[in-house]
Amino acid sequence: GEARMGSEGVGGAGAEGRRPVGGRAQGAGADEAPAAEGDGTGILRVMREYGRPIRYSYTERDQPLAVYQTVFALPSGDGAGSAEMPSAARPFTVRMVTELVSRGVQFAPVTLHTGVASAEAHEPPYPERFAVSETSARLINAVRAGGGRVVAVGTTAVRAVESAVGADGVVRAREGWTDLVVTPERGVRAVDGLLTGLHEPEASHLLMLEAVAGRAAIDRGYEAALRGLYLWHEFGDVHLVLPAETPHTEHCGSNCR
Repeated sequence: GEARMGSEGVGGAGAEGRRPVGGRAQGAGADEAPAAEGDGTGILRVMREYGRPIRYSYTERDQPLAVYQTVFALPSGDGAGSAEMPSAARPFTVRMVTELVSRGVQFAPVTLHTGVASAEAHEPPYPERFAVSETSARLINAVRAGGGRVVAVGTTAVRAVESAVGADGVVRAREGWTDLVVTPERGVRAVDGLLTGLHEPEASHLLMLEAVAGRAAIDRGYEAALRGLYLWHEFGDVHLVLPAETPHTEHCGSNCR
């Protein structure tokens, strides 16, 4: 069996190069925006009314917020959500998920409200709010116990589930805020593979990719992306990252060669 984790998010964002653009109030000056209530609800109201998703410079126009939602997205109770689109899950469609399920792939939903991932010089990611349910934790543990493979859909899903796994490798239901930074030194305890887009050369997420598959595989992947002139970020190409040596290497046609 194989479990794939789809990160849920309701916000939309991106970056122009590595610098955020948009996502700010439009049509109102700093002294014209409505005052925000002390409980934070006013901030959400102002963002909904005046804000717009952050976009990358190679896109020609702003996109509606609906375009930034993934097939796994569910609205949160307080109306808050990701500041940036969980882009690795964007290519998934209802039809694709249905076909994967029919082939025996199981999905373990997790939630992580992503911050703006536009770090420029190896800054660690911001603390982010996450939740791993009891049901998803049991499914991930069962797949691992049965010799299956756990493939995360996006770095957000990695951060969420790795924040819920103990030193014993068991995933437990957990929610809250996480400041975990997955590095090669820390390694991964529950994730066997990763579907992800292409990240900036200085992004801390590359350390996570290296923790999953090793530096050599990541270097080869990025060399191929540069040769092919692949797009980066939210509208770029999603690729599968796997360790060089796994029980499933016979099914791998990329970095296992």
